Amino acid sequence: MVSAPPRNLVSSSLLIFLSLLCFAGIAVAGELFTKNGAAIRGYDPVAYFTEHKPVQGSSAYISEYHGSNFQFASAENRDAFAAQPERYAPQYGGYCAYGMAKGYKAATAPEAFTIVDGKLYLNYSLSVRTLWQEDVPGYISKADRNWPTVKASAKVAE
Repeated sequence: MVSAPPRNLVSSSLLIFLSLLCFAGIAVAGELFTKNGAAIRGYDPVAYFTEHKPVQGSSAYISEYHGSNFQFASAENRDAFAAQPERYAPQYGGYCAYGMAKGYKAATAPEAFTIVDGKLYLNYSLSVRTLWQEDVPGYISKADRNWPTVKASAKVAE
């Protein structure tokens, strides 16, 4: 019978992998995570709250926020965002919440999200989200402290 590796070994391996990404997959980053000209890979930030899942936005419904274009699935979602962008915009500019807690910017996957106390947090992947969920309050506290400094960084792990 083969047993699974110890949990801390898996966590350590993932941390090493993410650290390598920071050095091997460096890209230029702004204050908001964008891909192909759209914030948060073109996904509708309002839909995370209303539909509780990632929904691809459309270039027909765009709202600019902090110099980046957010896309929406409907005019209604666009208008809700435009009225209260701070309510719907992801924390840490849409960069990985776990990575931010560790002190760096990392890309995010639309399906790796969590809403905590009415705020949207995104993660690099579902497996990273699992790590982040082990201590959400602690990671949020660390990420909140790191964000003011890290948001100015021009490097991001893809």
